[in-house]
Amino acid sequence: MSATIRIINPATGEQTATYEGWDAGRIEAAVARAHAASRAWALVPVTERAARAARLARTLREHQDHLASLAVTEMGKPVAEAEGEVEKSAVTAEYYALQGPGILADEQVEVDGARAWVAYEPAGLVLAVMPWNFPVWQVMRFAVPSLVAGNGVLLKHASNVTGSALALQDLFVEAGFPEHLVTTLVIADTDVPEVTARLIEDDRVAAVTLTGSNRAGAAVGSAAGRAAKKSVLELGGSDAFVVLDDADIDAAAAAAVRARFTNSGQSCVCAKRFIVSATVADAFTTAFVAGVEALRVGDPRDRRTQIGPLARDDLRAAIQRQVEDSVAAGARLLTGGKPLPGDGYFYRPTVLADTGPGMPAFDEETFGPLAALTVARDDEDAVRLANATAFGLGVSVWTADPGRGVALARRVTSGAAFVNAIVASDPRLPFGGTKRSGHGRELAAAGIREFTNTRTYWVTA
Repeated sequence: MSATIRIINPATGEQTATYEGWDAGRIEAAVARAHAASRAWALVPVTERAARAARLARTLREHQDHLASLAVTEMGKPVAEAEGEVEKSAVTAEYYALQGPGILADEQVEVDGARAWVAYEPAGLVLAVMPWNFPVWQVMRFAVPSLVAGNGVLLKHASNVTGSALALQDLFVEAGFPEHLVTTLVIADTDVPEVTARLIEDDRVAAVTLTGSNRAGAAVGSAAGRAAKKSVLELGGSDAFVVLDDADIDAAAAAAVRARFTNSGQSCVCAKRFIVSATVADAFTTAFVAGVEALRVGDPRDRRTQIGPLARDDLRAAIQRQVEDSVAAGARLLTGGKPLPGDGYFYRPTVLADTGPGMPAFDEETFGPLAALTVARDDEDAVRLANATAFGLGVSVWTADPGRGVALARRVTSGAAFVNAIVASDPRLPFGGTKRSGHGRELAAAGIREFTNTRTYWVTA
Protein backbone atom coordinates (compact mmCIF):
# COMPACT_ATOMS: atom_id res chain seq x y z
CA MET A 1 0.00 0.00 0.00
CA SER A 2 1.58 3.21 -1.25
CA ALA A 3 1.62 5.06 -4.52
CA THR A 4 3.00 8.24 -5.93
CA ILE A 5 0.81 11.33 -5.62
CA ARG A 6 1.33 13.67 -8.56
CA ILE A 7 0.41 17.35 -8.27
CA ILE A 8 -0.78 18.84 -11.56
CA ASN A 9 -1.08 22.60 -12.02
CA PRO A 10 -4.62 22.93 -13.44
CA ALA A 11 -3.76 26.17 -15.22
CA THR A 12 -1.04 24.51 -17.31
CA GLY A 13 -1.60 20.76 -17.07
CA GLU A 14 2.02 20.37 -15.96
CA GLN A 15 3.25 18.29 -13.02
CA THR A 16 4.68 20.47 -10.25
CA ALA A 17 5.41 18.04 -7.39
CA THR A 18 5.22 14.42 -6.29
CA TYR A 19 4.72 12.80 -2.89
CA GLU A 20 4.94 9.17 -1.86
CA GLY A 21 1.81 7.84 -0.24
CA TRP A 22 2.41 6.38 3.21
CA ASP A 23 2.34 2.68 3.93
CA ALA A 24 0.50 1.08 6.86
CA GLY A 25 3.49 1.24 9.17
CA ARG A 26 4.03 4.95 8.70
CA ILE A 27 0.32 5.66 9.19
CA GLU A 28 0.29 3.64 12.41
CA ALA A 29 3.28 5.52 13.79
CA ALA A 30 1.65 8.84 12.96
CA VAL A 31 -1.64 7.87 14.63
CA ALA A 32 0.18 6.73 17.77
CA ARG A 33 2.01 10.06 18.04
CA ALA A 34 -1.16 12.03 17.34
CA HIS A 35 -3.10 10.12 19.98
CA ALA A 36 -0.44 10.78 22.61
CA ALA A 37 -0.34 14.47 21.71
CA SER A 38 -4.13 14.67 21.88
CA ARG A 39 -4.28 13.15 25.37
CA ALA A 40 -1.71 15.63 26.65
CA TRP A 41 -3.43 18.58 24.98
CA ALA A 42 -6.75 17.76 26.65
CA LEU A 43 -5.11 18.59 30.00
CA VAL A 44 -4.02 22.07 28.90
CA PRO A 45 -6.31 24.83 30.30
CA VAL A 46 -8.76 26.22 27.76
CA THR A 47 -7.40 29.74 28.20
CA GLU A 48 -3.98 28.57 27.06
CA ARG A 49 -5.47 26.67 24.15
CA ALA A 50 -7.29 29.84 23.10
CA ALA A 51 -4.09 31.86 23.34
CA ARG A 52 -2.49 29.53 20.79
CA ALA A 53 -5.40 30.25 18.45
CA ALA A 54 -4.65 33.97 18.70
CA ARG A 55 -1.04 33.27 17.80
CA LEU A 56 -2.24 31.09 14.91
CA ALA A 57 -4.10 34.08 13.44
CA ARG A 58 -0.87 36.05 13.35
CA THR A 59 1.03 33.12 11.86
CA LEU A 60 -1.55 32.67 9.12
CA ARG A 61 -1.19 36.29 8.09
CA GLU A 62 2.61 36.02 8.12
CA HIS A 63 2.41 33.06 5.71
CA GLN A 64 -0.44 34.36 3.57
CA ASP A 65 1.63 34.67 0.42
CA HIS A 66 2.99 31.13 0.65
CA LEU A 67 -0.36 29.52 1.44
CA ALA A 68 -2.09 31.47 -1.33
CA SER A 69 0.61 30.49 -3.81
CA LEU A 70 0.12 26.82 -2.97
CA ALA A 71 -3.65 27.10 -3.53
CA VAL A 72 -3.07 28.81 -6.89
CA THR A 73 -0.62 26.14 -8.05
CA GLU A 74 -2.37 23.07 -6.66
CA MET A 75 -6.05 23.75 -7.41
CA GLY A 76 -6.10 26.87 -9.59
CA LYS A 77 -7.73 29.35 -7.23
CA PRO A 78 -7.45 33.00 -8.36
CA VAL A 79 -4.78 34.58 -6.17
CA ALA A 80 -6.97 37.31 -4.68
CA GLU A 81 -9.49 34.69 -3.54
CA ALA A 82 -6.69 32.52 -2.15
CA GLU A 83 -5.43 35.41 -0.04
CA GLY A 84 -8.98 36.07 1.15
CA GLU A 85 -9.28 32.44 2.23
CA VAL A 86 -6.21 32.79 4.46
CA GLU A 87 -7.51 36.03 5.97
CA LYS A 88 -10.90 34.46 6.71
CA SER A 89 -9.10 31.63 8.49
CA ALA A 90 -7.18 34.16 10.59
CA VAL A 91 -10.41 35.96 11.53
CA THR A 92 -11.90 32.62 12.59
CA ALA A 93 -8.88 31.85 14.76
CA GLU A 94 -9.30 35.26 16.43
CA TYR A 95 -12.99 34.57 17.01
CA TYR A 96 -12.31 31.31 18.86
CA ALA A 97 -9.37 32.80 20.74
CA LEU A 98 -11.76 35.38 22.16
CA GLN A 99 -15.02 33.44 22.44
CA GLY A 100 -13.89 29.83 22.89
CA PRO A 101 -13.32 29.83 26.68
CA GLY A 102 -16.73 31.36 27.32
CA ILE A 103 -18.56 28.95 25.01
CA LEU A 104 -16.84 25.98 26.68
CA ALA A 105 -17.33 27.22 30.26
CA ASP A 106 -19.30 25.05 32.69
CA GLU A 107 -23.04 25.83 32.72
CA GLN A 108 -24.57 25.80 36.17
CA VAL A 109 -28.01 24.19 36.51
CA GLU A 110 -30.37 24.77 39.45
CA VAL A 111 -31.44 21.50 41.07
CA ASP A 112 -32.81 20.70 44.54
CA GLY A 113 -30.36 19.43 47.15
CA ALA A 114 -27.26 19.32 44.97
CA ARG A 115 -24.88 21.22 42.74
CA ALA A 116 -25.22 20.42 39.03
CA TRP A 117 -23.54 21.66 35.92
CA VAL A 118 -22.91 20.80 32.30
CA ALA A 119 -19.30 20.61 31.10
CA TYR A 120 -17.96 20.57 27.54
CA GLU A 121 -14.91 18.32 27.65
CA PRO A 122 -12.52 17.21 24.89
CA ALA A 123 -13.66 14.30 22.74
CA GLY A 124 -10.16 13.15 21.78
CA LEU A 125 -8.49 12.61 18.41
CA VAL A 126 -10.72 13.60 15.47
CA LEU A 127 -10.21 12.37 11.91
CA ALA A 128 -10.86 15.12 9.34
CA VAL A 129 -11.36 14.19 5.68
CA MET A 130 -11.13 17.48 3.82
CA PRO A 131 -11.65 18.60 0.17
CA TRP A 132 -9.44 20.53 -2.22
CA ASN A 133 -11.67 23.47 -3.12
CA PHE A 134 -10.74 25.62 -0.09
CA PRO A 135 -7.44 24.03 0.95
CA VAL A 136 -6.83 26.37 3.90
CA TRP A 137 -10.31 27.45 5.01
CA GLN A 138 -11.93 24.01 5.01
CA VAL A 139 -9.24 22.75 7.38
CA MET A 140 -9.16 25.80 9.61
CA ARG A 141 -12.91 26.09 10.13
CA PHE A 142 -12.87 22.59 11.65
CA ALA A 143 -9.41 22.46 13.18
CA VAL A 144 -9.37 25.75 15.08
CA PRO A 145 -12.51 25.15 17.19
CA SER A 146 -11.57 21.49 17.67
CA LEU A 147 -8.13 22.42 19.00
CA VAL A 148 -9.51 25.10 21.31
CA ALA A 149 -11.96 22.46 22.58
CA GLY A 150 -8.96 20.31 23.54
CA ASN A 151 -8.93 17.77 20.72
CA GLY A 152 -6.25 16.53 18.36
CA VAL A 153 -6.56 16.43 14.57
CA LEU A 154 -5.73 13.71 12.05
CA LEU A 155 -5.94 15.43 8.66
CA LYS A 156 -6.60 13.42 5.51
CA HIS A 157 -6.62 16.23 2.95
CA ALA A 158 -7.38 15.81 -0.75
CA SER A 159 -4.35 14.41 -2.55
CA ASN A 160 -4.13 17.25 -5.09
CA VAL A 161 -3.49 19.75 -2.26
CA THR A 162 -0.91 17.67 -0.40
CA GLY A 163 1.53 20.58 -0.35
CA SER A 164 -1.07 22.77 1.34
CA ALA A 165 -1.82 20.05 3.89
CA LEU A 166 1.82 19.67 4.89
CA ALA A 167 2.27 23.44 5.06
CA LEU A 168 -0.69 23.72 7.44
CA GLN A 169 0.75 21.02 9.68
CA ASP A 170 3.97 23.02 9.97
CA LEU A 171 2.00 26.23 10.50
CA PHE A 172 0.31 24.91 13.63
CA VAL A 173 3.68 23.98 15.14
CA GLU A 174 5.09 27.41 14.31
CA ALA A 175 2.05 28.98 16.03
CA GLY A 176 2.90 27.15 19.24
CA PHE A 177 0.69 24.07 19.11
CA PRO A 178 2.45 20.87 20.19
CA GLU A 179 4.12 18.78 17.52
CA HIS A 180 1.91 15.94 16.20
CA LEU A 181 -1.27 17.52 17.60
CA VAL A 182 -2.23 18.26 14.00
CA THR A 183 -0.98 15.40 11.85
CA THR A 184 -1.30 15.28 8.07
CA LEU A 185 -1.65 11.79 6.65
CA VAL A 186 -0.32 11.47 3.09
CA ILE A 187 -2.50 8.79 1.52
CA ALA A 188 -2.76 7.88 -2.16
CA ASP A 189 -6.28 8.03 -3.60
CA THR A 190 -6.45 4.28 -4.20
CA ASP A 191 -5.81 3.65 -0.49
CA VAL A 192 -8.20 6.24 0.94
CA PRO A 193 -11.36 4.09 1.35
CA GLU A 194 -9.58 1.27 3.18
CA VAL A 195 -7.42 3.54 5.35
CA THR A 196 -10.30 5.82 6.28
CA ALA A 197 -12.53 2.91 7.28
CA ARG A 198 -9.73 1.43 9.38
CA LEU A 199 -9.05 4.72 11.13
CA ILE A 200 -12.72 5.22 11.99
CA GLU A 201 -12.76 1.79 13.61
CA ASP A 202 -9.57 2.54 15.57
CA ASP A 203 -10.29 3.05 19.28
CA ARG A 204 -7.81 5.95 19.36
CA VAL A 205 -10.01 7.95 16.97
CA ALA A 206 -12.94 9.52 18.80
CA ALA A 207 -14.93 11.02 15.92
CA VAL A 208 -14.80 11.94 12.25
CA THR A 209 -15.72 14.93 10.12
CA LEU A 210 -15.89 15.02 6.34
CA THR A 211 -16.47 17.74 3.80
CA GLY A 212 -16.88 16.27 0.34
CA SER A 213 -19.07 14.33 -2.03
CA ASN A 214 -22.22 12.43 -1.11
CA ARG A 215 -20.53 9.19 -2.07
CA ALA A 216 -17.65 9.82 0.33
CA GLY A 217 -20.08 11.05 2.99
CA ALA A 218 -22.15 7.87 2.75
CA ALA A 219 -19.04 5.73 3.22
CA VAL A 220 -17.72 7.74 6.18
CA GLY A 221 -21.12 8.15 7.81
CA SER A 222 -21.92 4.45 7.62
CA ALA A 223 -18.48 3.53 8.99
CA ALA A 224 -18.95 5.97 11.88
CA GLY A 225 -22.38 4.53 12.57
CA ARG A 226 -21.01 0.99 12.73
CA ALA A 227 -18.32 2.17 15.16
CA ALA A 228 -20.88 4.18 17.20
CA LYS A 229 -18.83 7.35 16.74
CA LYS A 230 -19.87 10.94 16.21
CA SER A 231 -19.68 12.24 12.64
CA VAL A 232 -20.21 15.63 11.03
CA LEU A 233 -20.84 15.55 7.29
CA GLU A 234 -20.79 18.66 5.10
CA LEU A 235 -21.71 17.34 1.67
CA GLY A 236 -22.96 18.65 -1.65
CA GLY A 237 -25.22 21.57 -2.35
CA SER A 238 -27.53 22.88 -5.04
CA ASP A 239 -28.59 26.13 -3.44
CA ALA A 240 -31.53 28.10 -4.78
CA PHE A 241 -31.16 31.83 -5.45
CA VAL A 242 -34.76 33.11 -5.53
CA VAL A 243 -35.57 36.45 -7.15
CA LEU A 244 -39.08 37.73 -6.38
CA ASP A 245 -41.07 40.15 -8.51
CA ASP A 246 -40.30 43.19 -6.31
CA ALA A 247 -36.53 42.66 -6.12
CA ASP A 248 -33.93 45.21 -7.18
CA ILE A 249 -33.01 43.39 -10.40
CA ASP A 250 -29.63 45.03 -10.98
CA ALA A 251 -28.51 44.35 -7.40
CA ALA A 252 -29.82 40.78 -7.52
CA ALA A 253 -28.15 40.04 -10.85
CA ALA A 254 -24.79 41.42 -9.70
CA ALA A 255 -25.00 39.38 -6.51
CA ALA A 256 -26.02 36.30 -8.50
CA VAL A 257 -22.82 36.48 -10.55
CA ARG A 258 -20.73 36.59 -7.38
CA ALA A 259 -22.82 33.88 -5.71
CA ARG A 260 -22.38 31.43 -8.58
CA PHE A 261 -18.89 32.06 -9.87
CA THR A 262 -16.74 32.57 -6.76
CA ASN A 263 -13.96 29.98 -6.62
CA SER A 264 -14.72 29.35 -10.32
CA GLY A 265 -18.02 27.84 -9.22
CA GLN A 266 -16.32 25.10 -7.23
CA SER A 267 -18.08 25.44 -3.89
CA CYS A 268 -20.85 23.53 -2.16
CA VAL A 269 -22.33 26.81 -0.96
CA CYS A 270 -22.32 28.54 -4.36
CA ALA A 271 -25.80 29.35 -5.63
CA LYS A 272 -26.55 26.85 -8.40
CA ARG A 273 -30.25 27.22 -9.32
CA PHE A 274 -31.59 30.70 -10.07
CA ILE A 275 -35.35 30.71 -9.62
CA VAL A 276 -36.80 33.97 -10.94
CA SER A 277 -40.34 35.34 -10.87
CA ALA A 278 -41.89 35.35 -14.35
CA THR A 279 -42.58 39.09 -14.36
CA VAL A 280 -38.89 39.98 -13.94
CA ALA A 281 -37.30 36.95 -15.60
CA ASP A 282 -36.34 38.70 -18.84
CA ALA A 283 -34.78 41.70 -17.09
CA PHE A 284 -32.87 39.51 -14.64
CA THR A 285 -31.65 37.17 -17.38
CA THR A 286 -30.34 40.05 -19.48
CA ALA A 287 -28.46 41.59 -16.57
CA PHE A 288 -27.17 38.25 -15.29
CA VAL A 289 -25.85 37.06 -18.66
CA ALA A 290 -24.13 40.41 -19.22
CA GLY A 291 -22.43 40.07 -15.84
CA VAL A 292 -21.32 36.51 -16.59
CA GLU A 293 -19.92 37.43 -20.00
CA ALA A 294 -17.92 40.24 -18.38
CA LEU A 295 -16.08 37.86 -16.07
CA ARG A 296 -12.36 37.71 -16.71
CA VAL A 297 -11.11 34.14 -17.25
CA GLY A 298 -7.39 33.52 -17.15
CA ASP A 299 -4.17 32.87 -15.28
CA PRO A 300 -5.02 32.50 -11.57
CA ARG A 301 -1.76 34.25 -10.68
CA ASP A 302 -3.07 37.44 -12.31
CA ARG A 303 -4.91 39.65 -9.81
CA ARG A 304 -7.37 40.67 -12.51
CA THR A 305 -8.52 37.08 -13.02
CA GLN A 306 -11.98 36.26 -11.68
CA ILE A 307 -12.36 32.72 -13.07
CA GLY A 308 -9.47 30.28 -12.98
CA PRO A 309 -9.28 26.70 -14.22
CA LEU A 310 -11.22 23.82 -12.76
CA ALA A 311 -9.08 21.82 -10.38
CA ARG A 312 -9.00 18.64 -12.50
CA ASP A 313 -9.80 17.68 -16.08
CA ASP A 314 -12.42 15.14 -14.98
CA LEU A 315 -14.33 17.95 -13.27
CA ARG A 316 -14.36 19.89 -16.53
CA ALA A 317 -15.65 16.82 -18.34
CA ALA A 318 -18.43 16.46 -15.76
CA ILE A 319 -19.58 20.05 -16.35
CA GLN A 320 -19.56 19.46 -20.12
CA ARG A 321 -21.71 16.35 -19.67
CA GLN A 322 -24.19 18.23 -17.47
CA VAL A 323 -24.48 21.02 -20.06
CA GLU A 324 -24.95 18.67 -23.01
CA ASP A 325 -27.47 16.44 -21.25
CA SER A 326 -29.46 19.44 -19.99
CA VAL A 327 -29.62 20.99 -23.46
CA ALA A 328 -30.73 17.64 -24.85
CA ALA A 329 -33.52 17.65 -22.23
CA GLY A 330 -34.76 21.10 -23.32
CA ALA A 331 -32.55 23.71 -21.66
CA ARG A 332 -31.35 26.70 -23.72
CA LEU A 333 -27.70 27.67 -23.78
CA LEU A 334 -27.42 31.44 -23.33
CA THR A 335 -23.64 31.78 -23.05
CA GLY A 336 -20.55 29.60 -22.65
CA GLY A 337 -21.03 25.86 -22.78
CA LYS A 338 -17.56 24.85 -23.98
CA PRO A 339 -14.04 24.31 -22.62
CA LEU A 340 -11.56 27.03 -23.47
CA PRO A 341 -8.84 25.97 -25.94
CA GLY A 342 -5.23 25.72 -24.88
CA ASP A 343 -3.46 24.43 -21.83
CA GLY A 344 -5.11 23.86 -18.49
CA TYR A 345 -8.62 22.91 -17.43
CA PHE A 346 -10.51 26.10 -18.23
CA TYR A 347 -14.25 26.19 -18.97
CA ARG A 348 -16.29 29.13 -20.25
CA PRO A 349 -18.69 30.62 -17.67
CA THR A 350 -22.03 29.14 -18.71
CA VAL A 351 -25.70 30.02 -18.29
CA LEU A 352 -28.58 27.69 -19.15
CA ALA A 353 -32.19 28.90 -19.31
CA ASP A 354 -35.46 26.93 -19.19
CA THR A 355 -34.05 24.41 -16.74
CA GLY A 356 -36.09 22.44 -14.23
CA PRO A 357 -36.52 19.12 -12.46
CA GLY A 358 -35.34 16.20 -14.56
CA MET A 359 -32.30 18.03 -15.98
CA PRO A 360 -28.77 17.43 -14.69
CA ALA A 361 -28.09 21.18 -14.31
CA PHE A 362 -31.07 21.40 -11.94
CA ASP A 363 -31.01 18.00 -10.20
CA GLU A 364 -27.28 17.45 -9.71
CA GLU A 365 -24.64 19.45 -7.93
CA THR A 366 -22.83 21.45 -10.61
CA PHE A 367 -19.26 21.98 -9.41
CA GLY A 368 -17.96 24.55 -11.82
CA PRO A 369 -18.92 27.72 -13.74
CA LEU A 370 -22.46 26.65 -14.74
CA ALA A 371 -25.65 28.48 -13.72
CA ALA A 372 -29.18 27.14 -14.24
CA LEU A 373 -32.07 29.62 -14.70
CA THR A 374 -35.67 28.63 -13.96
CA VAL A 375 -38.83 30.75 -14.17
CA ALA A 376 -41.37 30.62 -11.32
CA ARG A 377 -45.01 31.57 -11.85
CA ASP A 378 -45.39 33.04 -8.35
CA ASP A 379 -44.09 32.68 -4.78
CA GLU A 380 -45.78 29.30 -4.34
CA ASP A 381 -44.09 27.98 -7.47
CA ALA A 382 -40.75 29.42 -6.32
CA VAL A 383 -41.03 27.46 -3.06
CA ARG A 384 -41.87 24.29 -4.98
CA LEU A 385 -38.89 24.68 -7.27
CA ALA A 386 -36.49 25.61 -4.47
CA ASN A 387 -37.48 22.46 -2.57
CA ALA A 388 -37.27 20.25 -5.68
CA THR A 389 -33.77 19.03 -4.80
CA ALA A 390 -32.12 16.30 -2.78
CA PHE A 391 -29.85 18.92 -1.22
CA GLY A 392 -30.49 21.42 1.56
CA LEU A 393 -27.49 23.61 2.34
CA GLY A 394 -28.56 27.22 1.80
CA VAL A 395 -31.16 29.44 0.16
CA SER A 396 -30.93 33.10 -0.83
CA VAL A 397 -34.08 35.20 -1.40
CA TRP A 398 -34.14 38.66 -3.04
CA THR A 399 -37.04 41.02 -2.45
CA ALA A 400 -37.90 44.61 -1.51
CA ASP A 401 -39.84 43.23 1.47
CA PRO A 402 -37.52 41.39 3.93
CA GLY A 403 -40.52 40.00 5.80
CA ARG A 404 -41.79 38.41 2.61
CA GLY A 405 -38.32 36.98 2.00
CA VAL A 406 -38.10 35.44 5.46
CA ALA A 407 -41.60 33.99 5.15
CA LEU A 408 -40.67 32.33 1.86
CA ALA A 409 -37.31 31.10 3.19
CA ARG A 410 -39.05 29.41 6.13
CA ARG A 411 -40.83 27.17 3.65
CA VAL A 412 -37.61 26.01 1.98
CA THR A 413 -35.63 23.27 3.73
CA SER A 414 -32.02 24.34 4.24
CA GLY A 415 -29.32 24.80 6.83
CA ALA A 416 -29.11 28.55 6.22
CA ALA A 417 -31.37 31.23 4.77
CA PHE A 418 -30.14 34.62 3.56
CA VAL A 419 -32.42 37.46 2.46
CA ASN A 420 -30.94 40.08 0.12
CA ALA A 421 -27.50 38.58 0.75
CA ILE A 422 -25.34 35.82 -0.67
CA VAL A 423 -25.14 32.59 1.35
CA ALA A 424 -21.77 32.48 3.11
CA SER A 425 -20.11 31.04 6.19
CA ASP A 426 -19.20 33.25 9.15
CA PRO A 427 -17.42 32.13 12.36
CA ARG A 428 -20.19 33.76 14.44
CA LEU A 429 -22.95 31.60 12.92
CA PRO A 430 -23.42 27.82 12.63
CA PHE A 431 -22.82 26.34 9.18
CA GLY A 432 -24.14 23.04 7.84
CA GLY A 433 -26.82 21.33 5.80
CA THR A 434 -29.99 19.28 5.77
CA LYS A 435 -31.19 16.44 3.55
CA ARG A 436 -28.34 15.13 1.35
CA SER A 437 -26.21 18.15 2.22
CA GLY A 438 -25.25 16.42 5.45
CA HIS A 439 -25.66 16.78 9.19
CA GLY A 440 -23.95 18.47 12.10
CA ARG A 441 -22.67 22.02 12.29
CA GLU A 442 -19.37 23.86 12.02
CA LEU A 443 -18.46 27.31 13.36
CA ALA A 444 -19.94 29.41 16.18
CA ALA A 445 -20.87 27.77 19.50
CA ALA A 446 -22.46 24.78 17.79
CA GLY A 447 -19.28 24.05 15.85
CA ILE A 448 -16.90 24.08 18.81
CA ARG A 449 -19.26 21.90 20.86
CA GLU A 450 -19.78 19.29 18.12
CA PHE A 451 -16.61 17.47 19.11
CA THR A 452 -16.90 17.69 22.87
CA ASN A 453 -18.35 15.37 25.45
CA THR A 454 -21.35 17.23 26.84
CA ARG A 455 -21.03 15.91 30.37
CA THR A 456 -23.43 16.19 33.27
CA TYR A 457 -22.14 16.67 36.83
CA TRP A 458 -24.37 16.18 39.90
CA VAL A 459 -22.73 16.63 43.30
CA THR A 460 -24.40 16.25 46.70
CA ALA A 461 -22.78 17.22 49.99
